[in-house]
Amino acid sequence: MPAPLVSMKQLFSKVRKGMGGGLAACLLAGCMTGVGTLSPEEIPGSAAETEVHRLAKTRLQLAALHFEEGRAEVALGEIAEALQAYPRYVDAYNLKGWIHMSLQDYKGANDSFVQALALRPGDADALYNLGWLQCQQKQFALAERNLDAALAAPRTSGQSVSRLWLAKGVCLRQAGQLDAAMQALEKAHEIEPGNPAVAYNFADALHAQGHTERARFYVRRINNGQWASAQSLWLGIKVERSLGDNVAMRQLADQLHKRFPDSKEWQRFERGAFDD
Repeated sequence: MPAPLVSMKQLFSKVRKGMGGGLAACLLAGCMTGVGTLSPEEIPGSAAETEVHRLAKTRLQLAALHFEEGRAEVALGEIAEALQAYPRYVDAYNLKGWIHMSLQDYKGANDSFVQALALRPGDADALYNLGWLQCQQKQFALAERNLDAALAAPRTSGQSVSRLWLAKGVCLRQAGQLDAAMQALEKAHEIEPGNPAVAYNFADALHAQGHTERARFYVRRINNGQWASAQSLWLGIKVERSLGDNVAMRQLADQLHKRFPDSKEWQRFERGAFDD
């Protein structure tokens, strides 16, 4: 199975930036695109309305921080405060949906993303969020439709386009459409070759299709750098095994054992379960 796109902590740490009062600001959907803002829609109005927007933004910043630290229920409480202050806050609904998804409350996540789209039709982040949720539920046709709609929506960052092609590739792979998944993952890699999640999933798909030498090139780049993980080391082991390089395979296995001794990947290696 393909790896997760990226961990929650990585999502936050990659783009966290200070805002007013020293609070860190990061909307999860925005983190995943590298764009997005935490500000409510700019609506001209009175000083009182501006203060309402400021309060809502502060509450959402706090929600993002609590979510980053694993306090999902507290984060949902902060989002409720943000929405009480500003009921049309699209970014709050997007983050609310991600929190529900992390809790495996898929109905709550769906309702939040649908509400975000109702308030901001055609929003690329909300379309992505809904598509990724549907992919997790194996609703692959709906997921592909929403991810394609997100790709067709306006955006400002190549990174966000890469994120969408990556999600589409992972989803197509899970749906068993390996050729189409390869095309999507290759596009993601062309846009953002330094993204370890893109490189891992591209290498994994190459290996599954029998392009083992190419897979070796990409997975070695991950394993020789700071983004090496139990999953990437395990993929490297399988690739080297396919190529008959027992020395490289043993070196990777030693790294896996040393760095991730309790991982399911090391347990698979010990069992010789190379086809899992």
